[in-house]
Amino acid sequence: MRVAVAGAGLGGLCLAQGLRGAGVEVDVYERDPAITARFQGYRLVLNPVGLAALRDCLPDRWHALLDEVVSDAYVERLVLDSQLNKIGELGPARHGTVVDRHVLRHLLLTGLTVHTGAALTGYDVLGDGRVEARFAHRDPATADLLVGADGVGSAVRSALSPRTTPTDTGVRFVIGRTPLTEEFAGLSRAYGGKIAGNGVSLLLGATRFRTPPKEAAEKLAPEVTLPDIRDYVRWAMILPPDGSLGDLTPQEAALARMPGWHPDVRALVEQADPDNSTLLSIRVVQPGERWAPGPVTLLGDAIHATSPTGGNGANTALRDADLLRRCLIEAAEGRRNLLDAVGDYERQMFTYGAEAVRHSLDALPAIAGPA
Repeated sequence: MRVAVAGAGLGGLCLAQGLRGAGVEVDVYERDPAITARFQGYRLVLNPVGLAALRDCLPDRWHALLDEVVSDAYVERLVLDSQLNKIGELGPARHGTVVDRHVLRHLLLTGLTVHTGAALTGYDVLGDGRVEARFAHRDPATADLLVGADGVGSAVRSALSPRTTPTDTGVRFVIGRTPLTEEFAGLSRAYGGKIAGNGVSLLLGATRFRTPPKEAAEKLAPEVTLPDIRDYVRWAMILPPDGSLGDLTPQEAALARMPGWHPDVRALVEQADPDNSTLLSIRVVQPGERWAPGPVTLLGDAIHATSPTGGNGANTALRDADLLRRCLIEAAEGRRNLLDAVGDYERQMFTYGAEAVRHSLDALPAIAGPA
């Protein structure tokens, strides 16, 4: 069996690692011109389902390394005013496992065949039941299954399920990261909650590594190369519905909305890495009608993109990867028909994927709205 994965995000790479470990041939096709063409690294919080799915797709020999570059987090989810006084709560406190997306992506890339500069333009189902993927600037690729793991703007979804389209929630936010130093120790009660003032909300989250990732890989898995990243605070400011940056940088736009805020909070944004600050829009994709059975399917944000306020986007994509891996291994071993295996995956994924989107949208008003 040969599987082609469109998209080198976390979900597609996790699936590829899981299939590779089972002896299934898999190639990943990424439209970016290089793996590091754009920054893709912010803090993620994995729930038990997402973490278990990730571990199941990774080689056992990397589990110790994974454990060393994540950390356990407990957050109270408080709502604070601009002077860091408690004025409410977002809900019950939460536990989770914090991982840096950039670090995790490099771990998942290790050992895989990844073709960059491979922008998918369409596909054809061949007479023998296989699928031929077409690309803008490279030769076509033939596989038994094409998996669209190519994000909210999925080219695979556009061809497979053209009536399933992204919905723009209208919410915008600027996001950045700042080295975690002693100066910001007093902000710890804001981690996992929000700071509200001047019509905006600022969300903070800390990433701490048990061992710096580069050092951990050199010690525990020399075949893995991880980026040299140190502890940091991820901050994200939710803008008003009509929020725009104008001529300001994301950092300047955030600071412009923080007059009179606590000096430690302003310093956090002032000291952010400008190269890792950006403006993002919140779009969602809700699974609609099932498409006809065939050698093409979807995974992650390509079929159920969630609002990040739900904290379940990466977790759901990793769950997809592990479930599809299990189904495809059964097909590769001759225990079931490939289309039946893919159909089983899709039936389950549609149910929990739609629920993940609903949950994320339900959580949006509490995060983006006034205190």
